[in-house]
Amino acid sequence: MALLQIDREACIGCGNCVAVCPLGALLIEDDIAVVNEACTACGACLPVCPVDALSLPERAPAGVDLASYQGVWTWVEQFEDQAASISWEMLGKGRALADILGVPLSACVLGDNVAHLAQQAIAQGADIVYLAQNPELATYRTEPYTQVLHKLLRTHKPEIMLLGASSRGRDLAGALATRLHTGLTADCTGLEIDPETRALRQIRPAFGGNIIATILTPNHRPQMATVRHRVFEAAKADPARTGSVIEVQVRLALQTATSRLLEFIPQSADARLSEADVIVSGGRGLGDAKGFAMLEELASLLGGSVGASRAAVDEGWISYSHQVGQTGRTVKPELYIACGISGAIQHRAGMSTSKVIVAINNDPEAPIMRFADLALIGDVYEVVPELIRQLRERVEKS
Repeated sequence: MALLQIDREACIGCGNCVAVCPLGALLIEDDIAVVNEACTACGACLPVCPVDALSLPERAPAGVDLASYQGVWTWVEQFEDQAASISWEMLGKGRALADILGVPLSACVLGDNVAHLAQQAIAQGADIVYLAQNPELATYRTEPYTQVLHKLLRTHKPEIMLLGASSRGRDLAGALATRLHTGLTADCTGLEIDPETRALRQIRPAFGGNIIATILTPNHRPQMATVRHRVFEAAKADPARTGSVIEVQVRLALQTATSRLLEFIPQSADARLSEADVIVSGGRGLGDAKGFAMLEELASLLGGSVGASRAAVDEGWISYSHQVGQTGRTVKPELYIACGISGAIQHRAGMSTSKVIVAINNDPEAPIMRFADLALIGDVYEVVPELIRQLRERVEKS
């Protein structure tokens, strides 16, 4: 049964709702709008109906005492006892949200021998740090991390929980939201507080980047969101800040654990791409995998890393760890050089906040040429070698 209700007496068959439905769930039959099972009750059609013939049934609240939840929490992701930079970005945004709400900001640090990260979290803006240390937490695994954080969240009941959208953060967020029976918005590009309801507005691209959705969690808590790397700025650390460190007693029930760590093989390219100040990316316009050797040479001269569009990754020319875009990495380098990339909205979602964007493309009408700071029209196999030649000359002279 479709969720959308249509008043057949009021409907005039104008077709406005059909035009805006992102799922194709509406059509006009016999001059009346009808809805099929594809409807997800997203509500996109409601404001465009000129006669208010469309409605969604009210949903009964789940009975959660929203007033009993208070505070903003973040998770400090660590690997080999070092915090991931995305953790400080979450704390920076968490600090801003907590200040608007007038509530404390808490950070959760899990690991083994990671007490130093608790002090770093306070310097980055946390008021309270929950420190859980145990050899089973030394390296991330879903089960022990979920057990510890689930108990903390159930006990202390924060209203907001933020995690970085890294591979670990995405995994942990999904497991936690399932156990907490709450909503989770993935890969947010914006977070705001509604001034009237104090609810968290979770903003992200949807339907392939064709719309920007604002998602709310009205009846459940905590409100959970993951955010991609480089979307928010990390606050400048203040070593003089003071806060409370609460040590958590870790009791794990892992007798039925379904996973154990055998070996960790790092993907260094992925890490370099996230932190790089210069990125040279290639797309379908390179023609084949050999073109990436040329881009690696240019990136090396500039002290940067190599990225790629989804099209190049799908062709098998380079590994997924290099992919930039909505389904890859979000980057924010000082300089982004796009070679043979058309600039589809999905790719733009991952790199549009770069400080300077240079596009090299033989198609002057390519979308990327319109939003690039510098557009070079020409064959990538002529332009890039010339850039390499001139850079080498400068290096030799200096």
